[in-house]
Amino acid sequence: MTTKTNTAPAEQHESMFDAVLARLDVAAKIYGLSDDVANILRNPQKQVKVSIPVMMDNGKMQVFEGFRTVHSTILGPSKGGIRYAMDVCDDEVKALSAWMTFKCAVANLPYGGGKGGIKCNPREMSVGELERLTKAYTVAMADVFGVDRDIPAPDMGTSGREMAWLVDAYNKTHRGDFPGVTTGKPVGLGGSLGRDAATGRGVMISTLAALAKMKLDPKNVTAAVQGFGNVGSHAARLLNEQGIKICAIGDHTATLWNEKGIDIKAALDYVKANGNILKGFTGGVEIKPSELLTANVDVLVPAALQNVITEDVANNIKAKLIIEGANGPTTPEADPILQQKGVIVVPDILANGGGVTVSYFEWVQNKYGHYWTEAEVNTKHDASMNAAFENVWNNAEQYKTTMRIGAYIAALKKVELGIKAKGWY
Repeated sequence: MTTKTNTAPAEQHESMFDAVLARLDVAAKIYGLSDDVANILRNPQKQVKVSIPVMMDNGKMQVFEGFRTVHSTILGPSKGGIRYAMDVCDDEVKALSAWMTFKCAVANLPYGGGKGGIKCNPREMSVGELERLTKAYTVAMADVFGVDRDIPAPDMGTSGREMAWLVDAYNKTHRGDFPGVTTGKPVGLGGSLGRDAATGRGVMISTLAALAKMKLDPKNVTAAVQGFGNVGSHAARLLNEQGIKICAIGDHTATLWNEKGIDIKAALDYVKANGNILKGFTGGVEIKPSELLTANVDVLVPAALQNVITEDVANNIKAKLIIEGANGPTTPEADPILQQKGVIVVPDILANGGGVTVSYFEWVQNKYGHYWTEAEVNTKHDASMNAAFENVWNNAEQYKTTMRIGAYIAALKKVELGIKAKGWY
């Protein structure tokens, strides 16, 4: 790849949204984006915050904070997940909604960006409490959500179960049947085959595309995967099926290393049988979580939390290739360090776009009432991800910059076209 210049400035960004804007500003300057379009993208279209009273199992009322941000609907209805976590806040939801705008544009989908969340700890709540919370949140957002307005999906702390509850509450509120109001639903309720593994599959496709550019044979490549939830576990399995040796895996309970390669199937079986945690799995030596990020491997897949690759971590990374399965795993301050070291980073708004791509397929299937086989979904997914990768790679080459900024430029081109074509009002 061409020697790259220009990246996000090396200054501290305590706000997640500021970190998004730092990359946006760099890409806008390189691409030559007009100030008018940049100002539109720097400001979300809509931010909604609600208080959600829920009767808990102990008979006491608890009030939760709920959020939904619509960043843009220039290219279509807003699309983005709902996360349940104690650190959910305005800034996080705003940042993630902007990332979704850029992610959908990079994937060439007719969507804008949205994101939502509820400040709660789902691990400490019963199934009944979670159902009441989800349905109350849906009713509170009844005028925000809509098949052609704003389409949520699962995210951290949520799954197809919560999406089924959301559809039920939305249908009762709007007196009809609207399966397309959310994606990531159970297959029996209008969900798409292939959706569960889609984000991890996108990570795999992005990895193979990057390795091909680097002229590396997957069968001679080692990898470490941080996170063993939906994204990380599927990514590890699919990468392993392509011949890549997975030497390190980790979740919030344990991080494991095996130089000879971890038996991913055995790890998946163990997690399934032990409450979805890795702690206690004996297929590797337990190491510190930070050691996974700096492990002596060719490919690093951060597929857990944001801001884990900091300046200090970047200075010690040995991987040649980073595939961002999580949203925002690399800080802006780490970008120039990785660039100087010659590490290729396939950014989150490209690498983890497989989930929203198949979400789009689910939405289309819901609209038409006709459903595809898993093989059809995967074929369409892979073609879409490969096309997006080539577009971003070519932008990075053309503008002599990193893949991250190349991805932002790809998104800016598409959104700018939409804004100018539709007019200013």
